[in-house]
This record gives sequence, C-alpha cells and structure tokens, in this order.
Amino acid sequence: MACRCPRCGEGRLFKGLLDVAPTCTACGLDLSGQDSGDGPAVLGIFVLGALAMIGAFLVEFRLSPPLWVHAVLWPALLIPAAVVMMRSAKAALIWLQWRHRRGEGV
Repeated sequence: MACRCPRCGEGRLFKGLLDVAPTCTACGLDLSGQDSGDGPAVLGIFVLGALAMIGAFLVEFRLSPPLWVHAVLWPALLIPAAVVMMRSAKAALIWLQWRHRRGEGV
C-alpha cells in the first residue's frame, strides 16, 4: 500500500504516476518483469463506477442540482480517486505476484 519495493520495502515501486520502476533504488530488485495487467483498471471500474452511480443518484434525487453541478463534481472527485485506487491496486498486485513467484525461483 505504500508503493514500495516488495522485497526490501525501501525503494520506490513507481517511477511516475503509474509506471513501474525498472529496478529498486535501494536493493536493486529487477522490477521490469512485474506486470499487474488489467486488474487495477477493472477494480476501479467496478468499485468507483458503482460508488459514482450511487452518489450521483443520491445527489440528484435529494438535492436536485442543475446539470452543471454533476458535470463539475463527479470528474473532480473520480479522477483523483481512480488514480489513487489504480496505484494502490497495482502495487498490491505486483507485491502479490512477486511474493508468489519468489517461491518458484523466478
């Protein structure tokens, strides 16, 4: 969850917002082969999509705001939430992948 190296817990896991670093800066672990696939995106679509729809319905039916409020509110909330969720999910999947592959000698 801290987006650190799965082996040492010190080095950064990401070199940018969502790009996995090629190696750990602390212990030198090769991270270039780590791939989380589409799992974080699917998780974000399912979880954030459901929460956004529930929130949009609640706001619409309880407050009845003008349409522009929805157009401003939901992207402002969902874009940062999607990045945070994808970053955390990607780090968790990479850690699990590394943990389970370590026992196989990879």
